[in-house]
Amino acid sequence: MIFWRVKSLDAILATAEKKSLQRTLGAWQLTLLGVGAIIGTGIFVLTAEAAQKAGPGMMLSFVIASFVCIVAALCYSELSSMVPVSGSAYTYSYAVLGELVAWLVGWALMLEYSVAASAVAVGWSGYFVGLLYNTLGIEIPFALANGPFAGGIINLPAVFVCILVVWLLVIGTRESAQFNAVLVAIKIAALTLFIALTIPVADIENFQPFLPLGEVGVVAAASSIFFAYVGFDAVSTAAEETKNPQRNVPIGLISSLGICTVFYLLISMGAIGAIGAQPVLDAAGKGLAPGSLALAEQCQSLVAAGQQPLVCSREALALVLREIGWEKIGNLLGLTAFLALPSVVLMMLFGQTRIFFVMSRDGLLPEVLSRIHPRFKTPHIVTYVTGLGVTIAAAFFPVGKLADISNSGTLFAFMVVAFAVMILRIKDKNRVRPFRAPGIWLVGPLAVMGCITLFMFLPTDAKLVFPIWSGIGLIFYFLYGYHKSHVARGIDITAGDEDTIGQVRPPVDRHHDNSPPKNKD
Repeated sequence: MIFWRVKSLDAILATAEKKSLQRTLGAWQLTLLGVGAIIGTGIFVLTAEAAQKAGPGMMLSFVIASFVCIVAALCYSELSSMVPVSGSAYTYSYAVLGELVAWLVGWALMLEYSVAASAVAVGWSGYFVGLLYNTLGIEIPFALANGPFAGGIINLPAVFVCILVVWLLVIGTRESAQFNAVLVAIKIAALTLFIALTIPVADIENFQPFLPLGEVGVVAAASSIFFAYVGFDAVSTAAEETKNPQRNVPIGLISSLGICTVFYLLISMGAIGAIGAQPVLDAAGKGLAPGSLALAEQCQSLVAAGQQPLVCSREALALVLREIGWEKIGNLLGLTAFLALPSVVLMMLFGQTRIFFVMSRDGLLPEVLSRIHPRFKTPHIVTYVTGLGVTIAAAFFPVGKLADISNSGTLFAFMVVAFAVMILRIKDKNRVRPFRAPGIWLVGPLAVMGCITLFMFLPTDAKLVFPIWSGIGLIFYFLYGYHKSHVARGIDITAGDEDTIGQVRPPVDRHHDNSPPKNKD
């Protein structure tokens, strides 16, 4: 049965050794990569949407979303310490649940990484256009700063940032990590300043009523704000490029998630306490749907009347600072978002290319995608291909529901990882586990139930996209991967089938020797 085509953990590790990436990352760099991937569009942009769904209760939404991510991160940590190779949830499910499930997971991760990268690029474009206009008086024509679905022609700023990130990923993982570290430092400094300025002026009255739309609104907000945590799992996709991955990957996963959770709670507390975060209601007293025309019209009326609710702002954190008298610092926070969001695009693309790299290495995608650049030692072809897709989406499509669509793929992948950990505890209980998830028979089921709950509270259109996307993926699988899979063709890297797998070119001096390698045989 194709469902149970399983590639053993030993075969996965042997394949990685034969066709591997260069190990250059440590625990600190992984933590920064995780923070860089997590802190971005979610906290800078989606805070207003969470407030519209839950009001001050969005603080509980952050807690719920972070809890689901924490239990999932514990599962990721155990698997990544056992299987320190690229591929993340795709690789783990291949070893436990079989090839078909692995393909579906890899395909679903496209919704997490690629769609998220496109969404963040479009969000960055908005900051870039506003920054040019407000600081230099330069106005980019509307048609060149928006895609056709937003009334324009093409979003050129979004195209620019995608091309920049693709170039950084091609020239090297270490260079990308160094660039990312600078952007992460800027984000942390700006958000720390936000907390320092808002917490002291917080007013307890602004937290009342705490649950204006009830508990349902809190869970609904958690389903959307979950996007603010998406990205921590990208750390596990870098396992094959990590020094001492059994130790450093779990540290990177858990520490990056912990840092961001603390920041999010303090930021939401500061924003609510400083100016309030009550939702905009309709005539019947019900909350208007975020992103709806009705909410947009109501917000326009409030702005015209001199009011600027948090839920109506596209730059919520900057608005808070302006409202409490820190206008210049609020503008600087907007500049920070402009500088910081490219790091999120970078990590989303990083994760996607590494998953496609491993799927190609397994024969499920064309082998050309797993070729490694002779000079930079990066999977350059798959980076170009993925970057092209993300760039096109960013150029012509609006942000819209992209965050919720991205969440649908992420929640599926997290759920599969939780199942995989529990199954391996039974199937392969004697295998060495450098990191063991504590209380797995509690943590695992909580991760599964948490993912299912958040998925059910996503908007209907986002829930429908996932099965449609999965169906398209199955067509690709049965047309190509089903027949070309190395497991299906009996290719076993542990048996020395190097002639079919292909060899990786040995390291070369990137400044001098670009000649083809000599055959060692």
